[in-house]
Amino acid sequence: MADALLARIRATADRWRRCPTCGGWWSRRVLEPCWTCPGCASPFRMSARRRIALLVDAGTFVEHDATLRPGDPLRFTDRVPYPTRYEQARARTGLSEAAVLGTAGIGGTRVALVVLDFDFMGGSMGVVVGEKVARGAEIASAERIPLLTVSASGGGRMQEGVLALQQGAKTAAAIRSLRDAGIPYISVLTDPVLGGVHVSFSSAGDVVIAEDGARAGFAGRRVIEQTSGQQLPPEFQSASFLLRHGHVDSVATRPELPRVLRRLVSYAGTRVAPPTVEPAPAPAMPPCDEDIDPWEAVRRVRATHRPRLRHYLDAMFTDVFELHGDRRSGEDPVVFGGFARLHGEAVVVIGHDRITCGPPEGRNNGMTRPSGYRKATRLMVLAARWGLPVVTLVDTPGAHPGAGSERANQSEAIAETMITVAGLATPVVCAVIGEGGSGGALALSIGDRLLMQQNATYSIISPEGCAAILFSDSAKAPDAARALGLRAVDLRRHGVVDEVVAEPPGGAHTDPARAADLLRHALRRHLDELRARPVRTIVAARARRLRALGRDWCLPGDDVTGPVDREGDRRELVR
Repeated sequence: MADALLARIRATADRWRRCPTCGGWWSRRVLEPCWTCPGCASPFRMSARRRIALLVDAGTFVEHDATLRPGDPLRFTDRVPYPTRYEQARARTGLSEAAVLGTAGIGGTRVALVVLDFDFMGGSMGVVVGEKVARGAEIASAERIPLLTVSASGGGRMQEGVLALQQGAKTAAAIRSLRDAGIPYISVLTDPVLGGVHVSFSSAGDVVIAEDGARAGFAGRRVIEQTSGQQLPPEFQSASFLLRHGHVDSVATRPELPRVLRRLVSYAGTRVAPPTVEPAPAPAMPPCDEDIDPWEAVRRVRATHRPRLRHYLDAMFTDVFELHGDRRSGEDPVVFGGFARLHGEAVVVIGHDRITCGPPEGRNNGMTRPSGYRKATRLMVLAARWGLPVVTLVDTPGAHPGAGSERANQSEAIAETMITVAGLATPVVCAVIGEGGSGGALALSIGDRLLMQQNATYSIISPEGCAAILFSDSAKAPDAARALGLRAVDLRRHGVVDEVVAEPPGGAHTDPARAADLLRHALRRHLDELRARPVRTIVAARARRLRALGRDWCLPGDDVTGPVDREGDRRELVR
């Protein structure tokens, strides 16, 4: 009777779980399928099997290498021998290792999938986990399908010593092979992800999503506090911390995660192809007013009511998925970047998210910090790897000129963006929708086509700055504007701009919807022309385009006759 009572108690207890955050008790039936607390929304720890069932299309998962198991190379013993500890984990979880490898469908797109289970020896990475990640990358490469990893790990498996440590090198090499092959890789971070897993593959996804409630980093919180003697803030290494510091692209709650992955995988499964659908006819183009005074153009483009990036994102694109972070140390909200669809075709959109009225919330009126340019560079590389065209929308008075930006090497960040796009193996179409100010605008206006809205401006310096420096009077800014040739029609005449996109009479602000319609059709037309060409041809033409900039104005000078007195020059320099 006692045994029967104990069995009944165990069976009943197994049907209930206590939330580690709020302490509430919930039945398993209530928690399925997301295993999220109904009281406080905190996620429970989730097994690999349940995680796969939540994320993939029903009935599509096929496991690979399910019986792969580790040896005992060190004959390691702590409180118990390693083989005993392994068998205990195996009996408790029903798994042969901490990683489950397979293929599945997500939103109808086939993916290779590696999911770690924290309940199996803390999700630690030993030789088998490393091998499964490498095999997952090989499956993805062979079938040319995306790789998805879902990580939950305390780090490397100490019982396997340096052999476990070296799995970091093996998995990093596997991810490099995916990058070289142009295979998309999406990484999901759950709670926790530390040490060897995070320094090798989980932090290195093309797109990294942190589940709300996750903590991730190189060293654990306790180790850092004991080593540094500092008390860390509660949000340290949390999902919101990772997003704020540019380490991840997005944070999703567990119920949101399946939908988020379906959207991402739909982009990852997209490749550039020639257009197959005839575009709708372009709207009637109002005549461009070439006689508008340059200073009036400056005033119009700076008007607080002029449509900005967010308007064009809403009006021209669908299914916009924003990505964040430079993966180093920052997230600059001035630079928007992400996936979107233009006339149904997948693109990567990058632009200046400028606010000209109301609280700026760190956007600095569109002046970009180094982390913003580094985010843009990262997303350009991602676009080329995934085979997606890039569209940039430029609207900035210039790069951020603060001391912090200088400490973060603003110049290198801008230069690296330009160097990257110069050889980027995907079509790039740029449009100046507002102010195009100096090097801050230049970094996002290099491509295969440069469009300008009719009242946009593009200049080496602001009229006020030019007037102060060259006219010695900032009040002469209108004269400087006229001298700088900063209007779209002026730049079209010089061959800098490929097309002036008309605005509604009086400016884009008079009819924002029509302004967006005109710009959308112009972008679509140029993208269609480029997408019909081989990528190598596009890159070669871009190189010739960049090489020719300003060359027609390099005029031959008079021949120098007579001997050159170099010794005299040196004496003059010394004097």
